[in-house]
Amino acid sequence: MSNTTRGTARTPLRTTLSALLGVVMPMLAALLLAAPPAAAATLTEVTNFGSNPSNLRMHLYVPDSVTTRPAVLVANHYCTGTGPAFHAGSGFSQLADRYGFIVIYPSATRSGQCFDVSSPQALRRGGGSDPVGIRSMVDYVVRTHNADTGRVFVTGASSGAMMTNVLLGNYPDVFAAGAAFMGVPFGCFATTDGSGWNSACANGTVIRTPQQWGDLVRAAYPGYTGPRPRMQLWHGTEDSILRYPNFGEEIKQWTNVHGLTQTPARTDSPQANWTRTRYGATGDQAPVEAISIQGAGHDLPSGDMAARAVHFFGLDGSTPGPGPDPDPGTGACRVTVTTSAWNTGLTASISVTNTGTTPVNGWSLRFTLPSGQTITSGWGATYAPSSGAVTATNAAYNATINPGASVGIGYQAGHTGNTASPTGFTLNGAACTVG
Repeated sequence: MSNTTRGTARTPLRTTLSALLGVVMPMLAALLLAAPPAAAATLTEVTNFGSNPSNLRMHLYVPDSVTTRPAVLVANHYCTGTGPAFHAGSGFSQLADRYGFIVIYPSATRSGQCFDVSSPQALRRGGGSDPVGIRSMVDYVVRTHNADTGRVFVTGASSGAMMTNVLLGNYPDVFAAGAAFMGVPFGCFATTDGSGWNSACANGTVIRTPQQWGDLVRAAYPGYTGPRPRMQLWHGTEDSILRYPNFGEEIKQWTNVHGLTQTPARTDSPQANWTRTRYGATGDQAPVEAISIQGAGHDLPSGDMAARAVHFFGLDGSTPGPGPDPDPGTGACRVTVTTSAWNTGLTASISVTNTGTTPVNGWSLRFTLPSGQTITSGWGATYAPSSGAVTATNAAYNATINPGASVGIGYQAGHTGNTASPTGFTLNGAACTVG
């Protein structure tokens, strides 16, 4: 057979292959395009994690991009809550996605779903009850995810804040720091009758000296002489569930545990109606930091408070320094304002631009209204108070400002003749340029 003949004989086969490829390749491409995206990190329940005398449940959140030897954060829910509910509402998992740490969400299982912070077993190291189960959760994560034992932290709200105090007292060698939102001092809720509720403590009538409070913590782990965890405390002045005097008692306790005086090293106001005091150092990772929020009730954390707790822990890449550090989520910002006035009223349109290099997640824009102006309505944010030094807090849909991005907000106000623009803009406590 000649070469010409052989070539002619193969032509139908080539044609067939080309035709098949012409059909198959588009099908493959379509399948690839239709394939679902890679699954994002999800909350997973873990069982059989170790000693668990009170049958707590454990849920674990491991980000898709977890760091090498990741840090661990235990996040404890409020009474009537669950780990999954706290995961959904507190914002810590979103911060874990950003910074690559792992979050443990314990769930209390007793009636009322409050953690045991009252029994004699709960208030001593290895005594039993909920603290032992939570310690086992931490050990499980360290074993299975090669977590960094030097970067284990704990936070919580209400009952979870009380558990934060208890865990730092029982296991100072396990936890590097804690952040307690609306809690009470270690041992304040103690009972001996089997009750999980201590009304005297809840009502803020249990008053002790710093030494007495400190002794309760030290008695939880007799003989321990190592370093003590740093503590960040949060409380609203109008808390009607765990009343505000507990905040001062917590400060007494943890400053005494750290061998500090009651005199702050620094006092400032990072947001409107906030008073922040730091003890033992002036930077953002002082041994004890306390934030009092004027007018707030029993509803913390909210806004960017979770980010500030993560910043206090150093999980956002921050490191302790000798002096004041920038607050989390802050950085370079630019504000432009346009006003349109008539005889007794005006509107103001405000654009806030993130000129920094990292996203702002949750924001408060503070500014001062000119004398005689009063906000009557607004959009894009909530505004309080209506005159003087005003704080505009993000809406749910515009909480994140990415680098180079802007958000637009505005308000309508009445005036008595002064139609000037507001001044003194700060974003999460950092001054913004205007123009």
